[in-house]
Amino acid sequence: MAFFTYLHVVVSTRLAELRRDGERGDSPVPTAVIIAGLVIAAAAVTAAVLDKAGDWMDSIDGPTP
Repeated sequence: MAFFTYLHVVVSTRLAELRRDGERGDSPVPTAVIIAGLVIAAAAVTAAVLDKAGDWMDSIDGPTP
């Protein structure tokens, strides 16, 4: 029975310490918004590069016979 009393005290003490710690970091929402913005920017850059490369490839003459 002493073991269970000890275990109860240890767990209760640890939970009290965790509750007192007010600084738990930022929420994941701002990070997700930043990542989504970066993905959209990367997709826009990729689309622009593909458009420019397609125009450049279309401007090259075909093979000469």
